[in-house]
Amino acid sequence: MKDAADGLSLAGYYDYNDTPVKITPTAEGGLTAWRLDLQTGGWQVADDIIDEIVFAMGGEVFVRSVGQFVQRVEEERGLSLRGEGPVFALYETVRAIEEQAVAERRAFTPEEAALVTGIRRRTFVMFEEQLQRAGDPGADPSIATAVPGSDTEPS
Repeated sequence: MKDAADGLSLAGYYDYNDTPVKITPTAEGGLTAWRLDLQTGGWQVADDIIDEIVFAMGGEVFVRSVGQFVQRVEEERGLSLRGEGPVFALYETVRAIEEQAVAERRAFTPEEAALVTGIRRRTFVMFEEQLQRAGDPGADPSIATAVPGSDTEPS
């Protein structure tokens, strides 16, 4: 969404106090903020923080690209959630890669970084599709394919 006064894009992707948040336009021309729920992996409406984020008035606010946002959400889901099924098996794969690098006191190899980035993009889509089927209004699997190649190396 563009602000007519200054042309700034207010909708976007952020880290707010170390939690992924997305701000999306509404059908009425407003904005809605969605904060990642670390207990469920779903999205909670968080309209009360829009001003703090958009005007950087409080807390730690970092603007993220689409790719960074997808990676960040999946990093948090992989750390916070446990369960069974294909998504959780992929989270375990990422954890094993991370644990191996930590045990060897090294950064990811280029191959590992690419694998982790690809897995997280895939799990984002899978998880968001599950959320949509369950009726989560904040779910949007299309985000992961919005800007191909925009991912950064995983943290």
